Amino acid sequence: MPKRTLQGTVVNDKQDKTIVVRVDRRFTHPMMKKTVRRSKKYHAHDENNEYAIGDVVWIEEHRPISRLKRWAVTEGIKKAK
Repeated sequence: MPKRTLQGTVVNDKQDKTIVVRVDRRFTHPMMKKTVRRSKKYHAHDENNEYAIGDVVWIEEHRPISRLKRWAVTEGIKKAK
């Protein structure tokens, strides 16, 4: 089975080798028929501490690395300085 891949924005990079990524999704509400935005935060493994707040990254499912980390960064676009 292929691993899931998500795209999101880095919102926290204070921890060592860990970033927090906010993944936004949009869907149509079943009753109101309006577009609704929801977001969820994922802790992801960043081995070289190369991503900072504001960067766009792709994360992939991974075996459990710690209590909260089940995702790893595969690639990203650096926007922060």
